[in-house]
Amino acid sequence: MSIQRISLLAVAFIFICLSVFAEEKKDSPEPIVITSQSLINDNRTKTATFEGNVIAKRAALTLYSNKMIVYYDDNEKGGNIKMIEAIGNVRLVKGDRTITSHKATYYPDPEERVIFTGEPRATEGKNLITGEKITYFMKDDRALVEKSKVYLKEKKTGK
Repeated sequence: MSIQRISLLAVAFIFICLSVFAEEKKDSPEPIVITSQSLINDNRTKTATFEGNVIAKRAALTLYSNKMIVYYDDNEKGGNIKMIEAIGNVRLVKGDRTITSHKATYYPDPEERVIFTGEPRATEGKNLITGEKITYFMKDDRALVEKSKVYLKEKKTGK
């Protein structure tokens, strides 16, 4: 396979893969932008590995990490995503809400969700929630925190 064809496949793959970071609507026309210092696509293992200051952004949702591994199925339409792992200095930001951890794993099915492990912390303004594991359900914009501890420092004003 030529270098040019591999490059085109990698670029197409990036745009397909990042659609998993859709905020509320799967059919959103918002462009997805991912940057990293390097990308290694391995067709044999069906993985794409982004390393070095990885940033995946779509609309108001941004995911940062040191490394991101995308696992995909091999099919003629560009591959369906099975799972994505973000490793090292993971930070998911949406407005004034942030979830940080050492590792995050994205699962598209059965519910589109991200599981944060390794000292996960969620903040909104000055409020803080910690726990053993935080599961963020993207479509519902809700989170489940296991073994939680909550620090409330400011009241949320009504909307």
